[in-house]
Amino acid sequence: MKSTHFPDPIADEMIRAILDNRKTVTRRVVKPQQLRVLDSPYHKEHPKTPDKVLLERLCEPPYLPGDILYVREMWQHGFGGTYLYRASAGHDLFMTADGELVSDIPWRPSIHMPREAARIFLRVTDVQVERLQDVTEEDAIKEGCTAHGGNLALDEFEVVWHNTLKPTDRSIYGWAANPWVWVIEFERISREEAEDGLQRAG
Repeated sequence: MKSTHFPDPIADEMIRAILDNRKTVTRRVVKPQQLRVLDSPYHKEHPKTPDKVLLERLCEPPYLPGDILYVREMWQHGFGGTYLYRASAGHDLFMTADGELVSDIPWRPSIHMPREAARIFLRVTDVQVERLQDVTEEDAIKEGCTAHGGNLALDEFEVVWHNTLKPTDRSIYGWAANPWVWVIEFERISREEAEDGLQRAG
């Protein structure tokens, strides 16, 4: 068991989906992709091995079942040792350390969030590998997406997926490229459960 942060980036709407228990899975690109795997010595020795099995054997998954993750999000220090989170902020006013009231909260980037500031902890329950376009409408809903305006949750998932990629990576890892992805399922747990699990794991 290991403890690390949830894969970035994650948008505010996905933070809210986790808090609402609507998002219970995430997909992340497998690296290296199929071409490099098929060129591997293992594939040459076992040419009839299915691609999916090869990837599972040759590519180390980012997480394993039982791993505990904390979610990093846009945040800021609050009064009395508390923390503020942009995904659920109900106001924009903020008082600086000098006592100045400002109209916009100077949010800190999620990549700078320390573990002690986290409010969302997850336990990985399953990790599989599949093609991106294997995702179903039900899968997209578990990704935290919703159907609205005549569009399917799957349509929203495609948009969300592209927003997680750098523009230069979309030709390789975008929807049309149909890359191999890790399908990481998780359950939300309390901070106490997370700390207890890590202590028992040594």
